[in-house]
Amino acid sequence: MDTLNRYREIIERALTRIVSIPHHPAHLKDRTVFDRNSDNYLIVREGWEGARHIDCIVVHLEIIDGKVWIQEDGIEYGIATDLEAAGIPKSDIVLGFQPPDVRPFTEYSVA
Repeated sequence: MDTLNRYREIIERALTRIVSIPHHPAHLKDRTVFDRNSDNYLIVREGWEGARHIDCIVVHLEIIDGKVWIQEDGIEYGIATDLEAAGIPKSDIVLGFQPPDVRPFTEYSVA
């Protein structure tokens, strides 16, 4: 299997596993959104807290030029940990939510 398809499968498995874990508040529903055409992968959260409607992106991953860009990471322990454990090297993970001048000081790729 080529790297692109392997990364897609790793991402989809990781996000599917995360949404299967019960969270609080339980009245909010997490869903996965996978778009292999644009290589965007998300967890979205939706529901109501009293009179306030919640609709937000919890995780947004994107594959750009063979690297996995973490554009949004609302996971308590960080989604990069799951990606690494599944076999994606740090050199192929970009913390896109970090400013470009900060990325060289992380353990991950700068771009």
